[in-house]
Amino acid sequence: MKEINDIIQAYQKAKAADKKTALATVVKVEGSSYRQPGARMLVTGDGELTGAISGGCLEGDALKKALLAIHQQQNKLITYDTSNEEDSDFGVQLGCNGIVHILFEYIDDEKNNPIDLLIKVSEERRDSVLTCLFSLERGQKQIGTVLFYSQNAVWPENHRSDHLAEDMKKVFESRSSAVKRVMHENIPCEALIEYLPPAVSLVIAGAGNDVKPLVEIASVMGWEITVAEGRVSHATEKRFPLAKTVKVIGAEDFLNGITMDEYTFVVLMTHNYRYDLTVLKNMLNCHNRYIGVLGPKSKLNRMLSDLAEEGVEISEEQMQRIYGPVGLDIGAETSEEIALSVAAEIKAVLEGKKGNSLRYKKDKIHHAISGDAQ
Repeated sequence: MKEINDIIQAYQKAKAADKKTALATVVKVEGSSYRQPGARMLVTGDGELTGAISGGCLEGDALKKALLAIHQQQNKLITYDTSNEEDSDFGVQLGCNGIVHILFEYIDDEKNNPIDLLIKVSEERRDSVLTCLFSLERGQKQIGTVLFYSQNAVWPENHRSDHLAEDMKKVFESRSSAVKRVMHENIPCEALIEYLPPAVSLVIAGAGNDVKPLVEIASVMGWEITVAEGRVSHATEKRFPLAKTVKVIGAEDFLNGITMDEYTFVVLMTHNYRYDLTVLKNMLNCHNRYIGVLGPKSKLNRMLSDLAEEGVEISEEQMQRIYGPVGLDIGAETSEEIALSVAAEIKAVLEGKKGNSLRYKKDKIHHAISGDAQ
């Protein structure tokens, strides 16, 4: 979501400066690639790049293709074969051994603007799906990003897309992107139907100095950050300029105004035992999947014991959501190292991973995008 938000901001800045723009999107990958379908990059007419479509090896040539799309005011589909070791520009430098298809969309501010659809994705905190239509056949029309779907609603509403809406609904329900062959307005093409979850919401109980590096790392990740605790001197916007929300609040009211869903991750690090205990107690019946507790195992055991004495029964499902001590075991000691371990653990839980070294992974790093076009 961070890449999408960065692109929206860059586009709005370019539009205000009367700069022409193009959007490059990875629409299909055969074999291996540094970036997967859905990776995007905005290019301005004066060569400014926002986002990324590779590890850096394709951006130079992609800039030329994007400028050509801007100059000709039409969409273009370009294929890069990074498996060709004789290609000094692409194959040897990255060694990805894959074929990457990238759609360059000229952005017309008045009609068929793909940025409008990206804005729809970022407007509300909800799962959504985008559809981008393209063709690998030479000379065929490259339609581009056309539809947004969320919770049984398709936008633009007047778009004739019953068949695409059904495919988008399936992707929405499966939470798995797909590439499919489709007919659109009697034109045979392929569709990247991309599932997009909402941004991670990181809620931190605590505003001490050790919270600062965690906020900084989370900001780089593009997470929406809330910092809250009871000390007026600590919970200030000046101390946490990268947080979306900073507030002074008591433990009993901590959850007021906070949306709790499966993309909400909470870390308790106030260094105030009673405050953390109260927040933990009130969170047990929430519907998020991660409650991190800073401190040694003995602290968490004491919290569980105190809750039991209060008559609070904690189910196995609730215990599975509690991570204490918080963070991955990477030998972290300093505040910065602990912040890294916490952010890494949150990312692992988000993706359903164990946080192991990739050297032990037997299959591919990235999951292949499903669909009959693969």
